[in-house]
Amino acid sequence: MSKRHSAKHKIDRRLGENIWGRPKSPVNRREYGPGQHGQRRKGKLSDFGVQLRAKQKLKGYYGNISEKQFYAVYEEASRQRGDTSERLIGLLESRLDALVYRAKFVPTVFAARQFVSHGHVKVNGKRVNIGSYRVRPGDVVEVREKSREMALVLEAVQSGERDVPDYLEVDQNKLTAKFVRVPALGDVPYPVQMEPNLVVEFYSR
Repeated sequence: MSKRHSAKHKIDRRLGENIWGRPKSPVNRREYGPGQHGQRRKGKLSDFGVQLRAKQKLKGYYGNISEKQFYAVYEEASRQRGDTSERLIGLLESRLDALVYRAKFVPTVFAARQFVSHGHVKVNGKRVNIGSYRVRPGDVVEVREKSREMALVLEAVQSGERDVPDYLEVDQNKLTAKFVRVPALGDVPYPVQMEPNLVVEFYSR
């Protein structure tokens, strides 16, 4: 797990923002970038630079999503009717690993991906071990009974660090979560401002 924590902190430092809102983020101690030149005054970003940064921030937030996977989500969002940036957020939040994190079954998005891949989660009573699995409104996600006493789960459930969003109905005693609806950008409790419209501009150049 240390490698993943290290990667997570590198993302925070590189972007200069505590994108998960965690108290242990290195940005809480120093807001400048990593390396010997991190404290130099930053030049003004070009439009492309602003868009790239927005893409890196949103992609980084969801943990281990590869560029290929992230672009595929954008492509799907662009094919759907309505606002592409809103659809993009809805698709990202419909991922099983994102939902497991939102439901507070695990403490981090990185842990959520691993938790799902190790077979600790069921969807509608069936075990699913694919983090990118698309959860539909009405689906019920639960932690397997054998996994409910894991230290990782107990730590997350008892943590007051973040709240469960209202597009989920969570029973913390049974460790179940019902996906009520696909959220819009304004429904998602990001600790920092996300700009999916800039991500759309980046990919549609």
